[in-house]
Amino acid sequence: MIIKDRVKELVNQAVADTGFGTVDFQVEKPKSDFGDYAVNAVFGLAKKLKKTPGEVARQLAEKISQSLPEEIEQVEAVGGYINFFLSRQYLQSALSDIASQKNYGRSEELKGQTVMVEYTDPNPFKLFHIGHLMSNAIGEAIARLYEAQGAKVIRANYQGDIGLHVAKAIWGTQGQLPGESVGLAEKVKFLGAAYARGAAAYENQPETKSAIEEINEKIFNRSDPEVNRLYQIGRRWSLEYFEIIYAKLGTKFDRYFFESETASDGLTIVRQHPDVFRESAGAIIFPGEQYGLHNRVFINARGLPTYETKELGLNKKKFELYPELAQSLIITGNEINEYFRVLLKAMALTIPEAAAKTRHIGHGMLRLPGGKLSSRTGEVVTAEELIEQVVGKLREIVSPKSGLSEWERETTYEPLAISAIKYSILKQSPGHDIIFDFDKSLSIRGDSGPYLQYTYARLNSILTKAGEAAPSSNFAPDQLKEESELKLIKQLFELPNVISESCQKIAPQHLVSYLFELANLANNFYEKIHIIGDENTERLTARLVLVKTTAQMLKSGLTLLGIGALEKI
Repeated sequence: MIIKDRVKELVNQAVADTGFGTVDFQVEKPKSDFGDYAVNAVFGLAKKLKKTPGEVARQLAEKISQSLPEEIEQVEAVGGYINFFLSRQYLQSALSDIASQKNYGRSEELKGQTVMVEYTDPNPFKLFHIGHLMSNAIGEAIARLYEAQGAKVIRANYQGDIGLHVAKAIWGTQGQLPGESVGLAEKVKFLGAAYARGAAAYENQPETKSAIEEINEKIFNRSDPEVNRLYQIGRRWSLEYFEIIYAKLGTKFDRYFFESETASDGLTIVRQHPDVFRESAGAIIFPGEQYGLHNRVFINARGLPTYETKELGLNKKKFELYPELAQSLIITGNEINEYFRVLLKAMALTIPEAAAKTRHIGHGMLRLPGGKLSSRTGEVVTAEELIEQVVGKLREIVSPKSGLSEWERETTYEPLAISAIKYSILKQSPGHDIIFDFDKSLSIRGDSGPYLQYTYARLNSILTKAGEAAPSSNFAPDQLKEESELKLIKQLFELPNVISESCQKIAPQHLVSYLFELANLANNFYEKIHIIGDENTERLTARLVLVKTTAQMLKSGLTLLGIGALEKI
């Protein structure tokens, strides 16, 4: 049982035994030394009972103290709070339990549920930019958290392989493509530049705008052999390139959806619901203003489906292919939050079963010190460019005297750069913008991915130095009595609750904060405690078990965030 649940049981029982009825309350983790857990139940009770919070807290604390379970050493009332202290013996025995479990922290709380997480969603013919990198980091972490709670997760990726952006790119190629001998990265860069040219011309040249709209219609109808040729080649290059990036980021998708396969279903939905959509200036729109939203075009004046209509078809298709879905989560930038409010309302009126199980999660923008950049202007910062910039910084920081060979340093730079970027993204609430600070993100002494990597590598080096004294499954946990040791065990003990909360709230930042604190406590432990060379073999073995278990939990937590743990740094 998660210890917070045990605390809730004790408080509820005390409330019932004292005749106070029932009360809603939260079990919190105090940031001070006021216990390991704190309960705020008394404030609501005090008002109802017309007593002071302190008086109610003392009465409940006394009732709980009359029969303390083995987990709890002490209960005390401080002000209007009831504080709980875990017993040292319980913590010591808990380490044995944690160390023996291969998948400690995971649960089967969501076993039997199937959840689809749709994220990343780059568009062929456009560059994979830092916004896609942000969506990928958040979506992958959310998917892994659901899996850690026992859910079956379907990773989905929805890509716009038709639409005006494709027509702009094809116009921008001027009918010429690089030869097959050119590298894939250069081919994709060419497509990105072609899109930028087409986007600028579409906005500034009326005659070109008409030509691009004709290309868009030809793409949708597949009516022009030359346009089809350019389209098929460009689409293939883009999708092949995206796979290279997914592999670098540690993501493997289960299902790819494309606008070209969802448009037909979307058109059918719109046309079957004249009660929901209406004609306006030759187009078909959703009158969002009737619902406190804004109007949006679903079929344009040329009779072509817009992105909105394709998205209706997508969400219909999701539940047709996977009728067992309990939830469908969509991760995108929050700049289209209002768009999704309109879409979800249109879904509720046309495909209500799908709408009821669909949730949009908007994340902030990833910015560099120069600000947000746009692919429309051709100034987009690609994911690979950012990774390369971070790798360049690491080459300046990591000393040849680090103990790593040149080959080890070179093979470490990229995964370390990716961990720094992902950590910087995930430590914030998904809704907030992030300015990527190179110095802070690469520091091995601060709240950063490299700091956790450094801590993990340092723990592993202790185990390597221990050699024959390496930890055994049989050890004496009562040898662990120092404050730094017990604080570290307490933090390990919290992992199941943190994973559960991070999943329930769809908030990876809670796990990030937990791992940062775990790393802090681990550093404090091995800076204060002399481990290697301890002549007390029982104590040495127990401490090595603590080191190994902490390393395992750091690695497990990083893995749940989609960050690989590096053995050396």
